[in-house]
Amino acid sequence: MMNKKSPNSYPSPDIGRLQEVVIDFRTKIYIALDADPDEAKKRYLLKHS
Repeated sequence: MMNKKSPNSYPSPDIGRLQEVVIDFRTKIYIALDADPDEAKKRYLLKHS
């Protein structure tokens, strides 16, 4: 007998509980409300450059 695999379901994050950080004109990231936006932007740019 074969087992059926069900897809994993991941809940969507609540955007109302996050703050938006604009990286450039087409890139936005969302971080915790108590996190530092400047630090998040620096870490994003360092990781993706």
